Order: sequence, then structure tokens, then C-alpha cells
Amino acid sequence: MIDIKKLRDNPELVKQALRKRGYDLDVSLFSRLDGSRKSLQVDVENLQAERKKLSAEFGKLKSSGDPTDELKKIINSKNDKLSSKEDELQIIISQIDSFMLDMPNIPDDSSPEGSDESENVVIKKYGKIISTNKLDHLEITADIDTDLASKLAGSRFSVLKGDIAKLQRSLISFMLDNAIKNGYEEYYVPFMANTDSLIGTGQLPKFEQDLFKANENLYLIPTAEVPLTNLFRDEFLNEDDLPIKVTSHTPCFRSEAGSYGKDTKGLIRQHQFEKIELVQITHPDNSMTCLNELLSNACQILDALKLPYQVIELCKGDLGFSSAKTFDIEVWMPSQNKYREISSCSNFTDFQARRANIKFKNKDGNYYVHTINGSGLAAGRCLIALLENNYNGSDSIKVPSCLIQYFGSDTIKIN
Repeated sequence: MIDIKKLRDNPELVKQALRKRGYDLDVSLFSRLDGSRKSLQVDVENLQAERKKLSAEFGKLKSSGDPTDELKKIINSKNDKLSSKEDELQIIISQIDSFMLDMPNIPDDSSPEGSDESENVVIKKYGKIISTNKLDHLEITADIDTDLASKLAGSRFSVLKGDIAKLQRSLISFMLDNAIKNGYEEYYVPFMANTDSLIGTGQLPKFEQDLFKANENLYLIPTAEVPLTNLFRDEFLNEDDLPIKVTSHTPCFRSEAGSYGKDTKGLIRQHQFEKIELVQITHPDNSMTCLNELLSNACQILDALKLPYQVIELCKGDLGFSSAKTFDIEVWMPSQNKYREISSCSNFTDFQARRANIKFKNKDGNYYVHTINGSGLAAGRCLIALLENNYNGSDSIKVPSCLIQYFGSDTIKIN
């Protein structure tokens, strides 16, 4: 969440900043809630002071043997009023918390102006588009079976078999090794997360419909960003240890609420997919530098695979809920004749750190860290791009040289 002090000190400035990302901040509602909180806090503090004074008087009367019945009635009345005011205060604080949790992050000033994805900015294109293939990945190989997956689980799932399953495993191993080479520590994490973890990274409470819920306090993870970031929830970190760089390979589970009719064919948009996540916990002064480094780490994968791609910077109106600045990496999909997102690399500034209570210590005090993350990469979409760009048009798929040590061959023969 954003710094509530910033909202209290200059609500109109915050309102203007959030309007650029399409969020209408109800300043009057916040002012009413915060005004009620202030008034109730004063009432509570005054009642506590009065009770303390009366309790001292009660103690003196009792020790001297004087009657205390009348004073006890007054104290009981004060206690009842105090309890009522404390209950009212907790209700208001809860309403303010809900208000704050609903607010998206403030866009960084350097993010481009714009209202939607049509105003995103292409930063650079990499690699030459050579493939003239028009077949999609399902037409190239029968070893991606969505019909069999539908029998097992329903729509938006897939079964990979034979060399295609091995190729995805090779991609995952290569991506993990590349992350480790770049200084990320590998973690194996739970594939479920509790409510506090999902609140910490911004998925709850606003986006519950996008999650698969296991029980009242457990959800299947939509991305390894959730467990990796929450490794540090409620922790004080040492300034000298920053940045902390962690990675994990996990399946990701998304309900794809509201996406019906979009990308229903093949591996583009699935309820379950594989991804390597890169997360950095950084010093606020260095977070933009770390974002550029993480972006470069993700791009290295596509450079090694020799797949054409472009990097775009998201405009303020297209930023994700928690992000202040985002670069998307889009890989070329020949069958669609366009680039498709394969990684989103974002700086969340202190937005997640405030929600998850992640701070660092230095000689001047305690401060919230900044969090950075991105995919390095989404394995399924990378697999699609590899198949479609490396298909020879008849009976084989070329395996990139960087994968041969994992896959064991430079060619996949297809029927």
C-alpha cells in the first residue's frame, strides 16, 4: 500500500497521480474516515487518562479505609464508555485499512503517460524475424495434447509428452541455471500461499476472483513472486545485505477470470503453467538500477535462444495494480504474426514492502525496502516461440545450442 502519511499530507496530489492510471481516489471518503479516527483517538486517550486518574484516587481511598462505592460506579461508567469508543475506533481503522488495500501503487514519474496498452512505448527490438512458418504449435506437433488434458481436468490445461515435455524441462533447467549464474539464490517453495502472503504482494483482497481457493486461508499461487517476496515478510534486513536476489521454478495457477474467449487455443493462456520467477529485495536508492538489471537477466534467455523479441515500457494507464514502473518482454510468435508477452519486469517501490512489513536497518533508523520482480521466463510461452520459430516446415525442430546439454540433441523429429 502507499504511505498513508503521503495521502494525509497531500491527498489531491495523490488523487492526480492515481487518476493517470485510471483510479478515482475518493478523497472526501478518506477525509471523513481519517477525521473520525482522529476524533475517536482523542476520545480514547482522554478516557484512558481520566480512568488512570480515577484509579489512582480509588487506590488512595481504599488504602485509607474511606468508602469507594460512588467512585467505583464512576470508574465503571468510564470503562464502559472507553470500551465503546475503542470498538468504534477499531471499526474505523478497519475501514481505513480496507480503503488503503484497495488503492493501487502510485506510478513512477518516469513511466510514460497514457491510458491503455495502445500507448505503451516500444523501447527496442532484438533479433531478426526469419521464420515464415504459419503453423501454430498445436499444428506442428501432436505431442501437445489439450484434448487429453480436457479429459483429465477440463479446458485451459495441456498434456505434454515425449520430446516436447523434455524440451520444456530443458528450458526450465536452462533458465534456472542462468538465474543462479546471475546471482539469484534458488528456493523450492510451497505451491500454496496463505491470505497474509497474498495480501502482502497485492493479490488480495482486490483480485480474489483471479485465484484458485483451496480453503478459507489457502490459495494456489498465481506466481512464485508471492512466496519468494513473503520469505521476508515481517523481517528487518541489514542494509549491507541488499539487494537480496532469489529465484524459484513453480507451476502457476490462475483462474483467468474475465478472459473467456481469449487465447483459448493451445498454451498461451492456461489455468496452470510453468514459470521461473526472479525477485530482488532492494535499497530504495537502487531499485531502478536493479529493475534494469533484472530486465537484462530475463532478456539474456531470449538472446541465448536466438528468439526475436521486443521490450516495451508500460504507460501509467496499463500498469499492474502493485507496480510503479514496468517493462514487458514480448517474444515473436510466427503463427500469430505478432509479439506476445513472455515476461513482465516491475518495480513495486515500497508498495509491497508496506503491505508485507519488510524493512531494513541502518545507522539512521528503519526503512521500507523496495521490491522488484519479473519472469525469467514463462516456460510455456517460451516453448511455443521456440517451436514456431525453429520449425523447418516439414519434419523437425531445431534445438538451440544453449539447450543441447540439457536436451541431448540438436533436433526434434516430429511425425
